Amino acid sequence: MFDSVSEYRLWDNAKKRFYKEKIEVFIKTVHAVSQIYNLNSVQTDEDACINLFVEMGIIKCADDFTLLQPILKRELYTELLACGTLVSTNRAIFDPYLCKLNETKRLELQEIEKNSNKIKLVDMFCGAGGLSLGFIHEGCRVVFANDVDELCMETYKYNHPETPEELMRCEDIKKLVSNIDSYITEDVDIVIGGPPCQGFSSANKHHRVINDPRNELYKYYIKVVESLAPKIVVMENVRGMLKVADQVVEDYEAITVTKDGKQYSYSVAYRLLNSADFEVAQSRERLIYIAIRNDIVEESGQTPENIFEAIERSNENHEVYNLSAALEGVRELEPPETMGVGEVDTEEGGRKIDVNPFNGRENEYLRLINDDREMDLVFNHKARYCSPLNHEIYRRLEPGDDATNEKIVDIFPYAHRNDKFKDKYYRLYADRPCRTITAHLRADCHSHIHPTEARTLTPREAARVQSFPDDYLFLGPYLKTYIQIGNAVPPLMARGIARALIRLIKKEDANED
Repeated sequence: MFDSVSEYRLWDNAKKRFYKEKIEVFIKTVHAVSQIYNLNSVQTDEDACINLFVEMGIIKCADDFTLLQPILKRELYTELLACGTLVSTNRAIFDPYLCKLNETKRLELQEIEKNSNKIKLVDMFCGAGGLSLGFIHEGCRVVFANDVDELCMETYKYNHPETPEELMRCEDIKKLVSNIDSYITEDVDIVIGGPPCQGFSSANKHHRVINDPRNELYKYYIKVVESLAPKIVVMENVRGMLKVADQVVEDYEAITVTKDGKQYSYSVAYRLLNSADFEVAQSRERLIYIAIRNDIVEESGQTPENIFEAIERSNENHEVYNLSAALEGVRELEPPETMGVGEVDTEEGGRKIDVNPFNGRENEYLRLINDDREMDLVFNHKARYCSPLNHEIYRRLEPGDDATNEKIVDIFPYAHRNDKFKDKYYRLYADRPCRTITAHLRADCHSHIHPTEARTLTPREAARVQSFPDDYLFLGPYLKTYIQIGNAVPPLMARGIARALIRLIKKEDANED
């Protein structure tokens, strides 16, 4: 997680910010855990911190201490030493909470994972890791993950300590394709990903819109498949891609790969699936493609259509979880009335890392997304800035009310443009699955007003709606956490898709034995 501080001067500004942010995550975690266990600060001892900081990777040796102070400035440096001293004298208490920041612990996990017999997974356009998380839960090991967004990759790296950092690359797929074999040295079972595709508007039967330059990343995804020849491919995208679905099928069916002297091709099918059918507390449609290599189809007798049928059967009689289930067990917050305080932690407005006053197991939905684990800490539960005018709008609206409601006609600032702003303000229903969480929440969140409080959803609440576990920390500036969450595939949805595919691979492996 931490690069050698001796090379700090060579880093770009983004890398410097991430380094400091991870230092702050360490400090905030220590403060929260100290509150849980009623630990008092101790006298700062630089020598006591050396072994811990070397183990974490913050420094490589004692001499690096001289580099830390000018980088972190006096206040942050002093806090780091105080927290490091406290942790060093209470390792048994703190270690479980800090393992994701501890390079030594991460390497131990990676060695265990490497020696496991798990199904090998590659995630392209991995984002913050929702799709990966679902497949990992069902027994996969990530052997490579990639995204071009630095914030997403930092979040991915933090939350996936079992994957070596050199196999989680922040790089343009167009540059990766030509030398992807240098990163991926194992045979890959499954490739997953959601390449951005935006050129749908002119779709018609005479024009291959999928060849639109705006969709070129999809073409590079196909090239990755051709390079790796995995047993199974999963591709997810927005509903709008239905317009070019048959063109995508043509592209997959045109793949021919020679590997180890054998020639492979793929069978492919697609379905429009809704996350609510996978017990996610949200109605969210995603277009899912599944492609299966011809030898697997021939040996198993299972086609992509069969897999989709199995997924749909497994979703029969599924539980329906409403927004209220996702919002239970987080404390009420008061949104700040001052702009530009998104990075400031307060008691009233929330903290990036805070003590969880509840246990993370308040209902069946929370037990499901948290794997029945109790959660001592809560991450990213912070209310966003709210102007007095918007606060009054929120206060007046009732669940289901939008910008056209007569209750706010006298104060609504866009009344003359309701045709364009109808969905700009919307108070959510507590007793229904949430409307779709989108990356647009970064802009204002007015479309997702809390059902009972006069504020919008926090990043943590949006993450719960997406079915991320409570200990999944989103790094980066406050508003940009909404983008990571909104663009993600719900992990519970990913689990349901993965479960059917992994049964197929395990069956094949058993037949080979």
